[in-house]
Amino acid sequence: MNNVKHFFLWPLLLLGHLLAVSLLAWHLLAQVNFVYPVGYDLLDVEQHIRHFGPLNRYKKDFEQTTPAEHLDLFAQITQAVQNHGEGLADITYRLPNGTATPLMREAEVIHLQDVANLVDVFYWAGLIGGLVWLCLLAYAYQQRIPFPALKKILLGFLSGLVLITLTILLIGPKAVFYWLHEQIFPDEHEWFFFYQDSLMTTLMKAPDLFGFIAVILVVVIILLWGLSVWGMTRLLKPAATGESSIVTRPPHKKAKKK
Repeated sequence: MNNVKHFFLWPLLLLGHLLAVSLLAWHLLAQVNFVYPVGYDLLDVEQHIRHFGPLNRYKKDFEQTTPAEHLDLFAQITQAVQNHGEGLADITYRLPNGTATPLMREAEVIHLQDVANLVDVFYWAGLIGGLVWLCLLAYAYQQRIPFPALKKILLGFLSGLVLITLTILLIGPKAVFYWLHEQIFPDEHEWFFFYQDSLMTTLMKAPDLFGFIAVILVVVIILLWGLSVWGMTRLLKPAATGESSIVTRPPHKKAKKK
């Protein structure tokens, strides 16, 4: 019976742990706007905006906005998505004459609202996963159940990571990105936008920026996962099995009488 309990214990604990760590990584990156300023420079988003801004069929003069405004606009989008989508329709940029005009069209706002809804689900999954992880970890600690061999855990984690990475590379990152959008978002909601039709897409240089963010997110997840797994191995370290420190003396032999 104990073997059966342990068989289910560790997969559930490690799955909950992975969900919790993934949520923590996402939340931490959201606090720094997913390091957009770094991606902005690496992907030369400023030049991208300069090129496609004048070609937009719905919005004017976005190419005349500054890099500081671009960073602020992305920060506003991040904050709105993290806050259940509130304020998405209120995000504006300034025209040369000082007039504020909405950054996004209705279809873009609807899409980002879908993203915000998905993020809400992710937060619930991560929180539930974290609760499962902590409860099972407390149970393992209370029952003095040692953590599985670290080599097995690392092998499983790295094998899964390599398999997913190879699958994405073989299929093609863009193909996987588009397929996920088709599966996740409502059919009646537009999610693909040409640069000429969307300042949101232009600002993010999609999907290039999403690839950059995905790499950063995976790196942070790996770091948090590694640190927390190390912590669990220390917490659930098997008790030492050395000899007792109490020294026993051999029974005293009575001296023989002569």
